[in-house]
Amino acid sequence: MVHRFRVLILVGLAILAADQVTKYLAVAHLTEALDGRTGFARVEGFLTERNLDNDPPVAGAYRRSTRPYRFIEDYWHFRYVENPGAAWGLFANLPESVRRPFFHLVSLVALGFITFMYVRLSREQRMVRWALALVAGGAVGNFVDRLLRGYVIDFIDWHWRNQPGLHWPTFNVADAAICVGVGLLLLDSFRVQKPVETVTPGGQVV
Repeated sequence: MVHRFRVLILVGLAILAADQVTKYLAVAHLTEALDGRTGFARVEGFLTERNLDNDPPVAGAYRRSTRPYRFIEDYWHFRYVENPGAAWGLFANLPESVRRPFFHLVSLVALGFITFMYVRLSREQRMVRWALALVAGGAVGNFVDRLLRGYVIDFIDWHWRNQPGLHWPTFNVADAAICVGVGLLLLDSFRVQKPVETVTPGGQVV
């Protein structure tokens, strides 16, 4: 049973670890939230504290003061953003008493569906296996954020010379994993499926 879920577990855990580590680095370097702390106190602050300056949090609001980093000028910045909603800030304005249970339920249903689909895969569907593992890892990464804080930490900011309409919504490693996984699923859907060969009692392949 463990062997059957090996890709799902290993890839999912790798994405979760990469997602949470990069979010910790975003809080540590792009905000003042962990300034003055050392050692485990920094990790504890990342895991236990939420932004009380915006309670309930507001989509696009910054945690304390920010220190954006221009990785590639005019194209790629690192900028700390708190997103209490879904992708592109959808449903961010819902009351927290409604928004948090809603997203928790959606996340659990999505993970249950992914597991259900994964169990039904054949040995030949390797691309789909990796795709579902990527989506699952990304979903868990953002789910952890919602459990801890009620919002998702985003920090990767892509844009084209700050032109209106050419600014991709700020995202994170979990979002990237989900997008890659969905892309692989779409790619697999265009593949020509080979007919399944069966052998008759007489030894003929049909």
